Amino acid sequence: MTAAANNDAMAPTHIETDVLVIGAGGAGMYAALEAAKAGASVVLADRSLIGRGGATVMAQMTVAAALGEQTPDHWEYHLSDTLAAGRGLCDERMAALLCEDGPRRLREMDGWKVGWAREDGHIKQAQAPGHDRPRCAYVDFLSTGPAVSRTLRTQLNNANGIRRIGDLMIVDIALRNGEACGATALHLTTGQAVTLAAKAVVIATGGLTGLYRRNSASSNMGGDGYALALRAGAELIDMEFVQFFPIGHLAPRLVGMDPIMWDPFRYKLGGKLLNAEMREFEQDYATQDTRSDGRYVLTRDLATYAITREVEAGRGSPAGGAYLSFQHLPEADIRSAFGPVVDRLAANGIDLAKHPVEVAPIAHYHMGGVRADETLQTRVPGLYVSGEAVGGANGANRLSGNAITEALVFGAHAGRNAAQRALQSSSTKWQPQAAGPTLDLLRSAHKRDVPNLAAVVAELKGLMADLVGPFRTEPKLRSAIKAIERLKAEIGEVPVSSAAVFDPVLVDWLDLRNMLLVAQSVTVPALARTESRGAHQREDYPGLDESWGVNQIVALSNGKIELSRSAPVTGRAAA
Repeated sequence: MTAAANNDAMAPTHIETDVLVIGAGGAGMYAALEAAKAGASVVLADRSLIGRGGATVMAQMTVAAALGEQTPDHWEYHLSDTLAAGRGLCDERMAALLCEDGPRRLREMDGWKVGWAREDGHIKQAQAPGHDRPRCAYVDFLSTGPAVSRTLRTQLNNANGIRRIGDLMIVDIALRNGEACGATALHLTTGQAVTLAAKAVVIATGGLTGLYRRNSASSNMGGDGYALALRAGAELIDMEFVQFFPIGHLAPRLVGMDPIMWDPFRYKLGGKLLNAEMREFEQDYATQDTRSDGRYVLTRDLATYAITREVEAGRGSPAGGAYLSFQHLPEADIRSAFGPVVDRLAANGIDLAKHPVEVAPIAHYHMGGVRADETLQTRVPGLYVSGEAVGGANGANRLSGNAITEALVFGAHAGRNAAQRALQSSSTKWQPQAAGPTLDLLRSAHKRDVPNLAAVVAELKGLMADLVGPFRTEPKLRSAIKAIERLKAEIGEVPVSSAAVFDPVLVDWLDLRNMLLVAQSVTVPALARTESRGAHQREDYPGLDESWGVNQIVALSNGKIELSRSAPVTGRAAA
């Protein structure tokens, strides 16, 4: 029986811990490790396999940190580049924490044998877009994320005090007197309701790019953490800024390989972006402040803009993107750079020495997220956030290579600070009533006539891609808001169930509950921001407006989105 069908006759499974970490990607694993190191008991929960989901394991490229092993560097130079990419909207405390602590985290990972590439005994660092010098470490150009995840899993296996629970979908954060005291969850394989008491909770669920039709996210990155935090009373910040990776693979068909694999080879080898006329076009869109080494000239927001404009001008490739070509390079250079990847590409019918591939923008990362202070605590006491779920550090656009860095840095600090809070608390704040509303919600689920929920998910992804994509207009955004409201009304406020033990219908409904709320949290501020800045591009307001040098804050009031503005936070946080 499912938790929905079980009603009051069956009590939920109850678990108690000091720190509950929700999400077991890179940020979640690091948070769990730091919390345990501080002496706290930890439950690390994920709706998929521990350490196998999230964005980190899928990241193939580089990790930015001012190590200075090959080229003189300092974290403040990294900070300067991060702030420049953020177009005036970064929370300087969070950005400084990221940049100052980044080298420490990469060296710790090095001590854990992650396998950073080396040259002459030094950790090798590559030049990436937006950086003023080579700063991005890697394992190799297709295995960095998997290597980081594997290393963290090994550390988890060797750690004490961490209980790992997979197949656990967190439905709501539990509150007592306005403070986080745990969560209520659904065990997916058994349909059993689970309550988790914790003295501190860390949200590490990643971003929201799964809201889009074409994306580089793992299947469960639909913004769950944002919805959990919002319903708990936390605020979101910079939600309108969704980063589109400019050269996601489009054609020929690519099986068993990541669609965002091309970027490292593009800046390592100088891959050329060509339009239908087979002419390079990047320099046509480069701005005066764009740093360039002559090969890779555009940051991701500008590259997305360039490709989209070429397609709109009728100069796109047959599949609707641009060509990425390595044909100007000797075949031996391609083989040397790509290694065995050349053979995997050949199995897909791709010969880079003879033919270009087609690429196009793909939803890749979200700059916004949950608003937190320098301790990574939200405005809800006891509720912390880490990794891509954190908002504020990146402003209007993320600097290349900062994603895994923030997973490690914010994960470490959130875990440590959550543990300190938990250990300073003499007793849990949990009471069974804290889970009552969510348990009632789950028990209310029943079979009824609603639209096909899987089809509703697909419709939502399509409308976000078409109406709230890289380039936006008022009519598109108003249409999106109207469509989202319609979908919310169609699925209703009472969950739907298939009455099976494993209940995919209930899971789809719970996912849509989160996805529709988060979609609104992106679209409403996108409509309000009447300018173009970073990853938010309004075709009807094409210029940057200095009066919009403010962060937009999303809160939930009586079930409705409430929008306010706040000046960006300045100052430095101690790492």
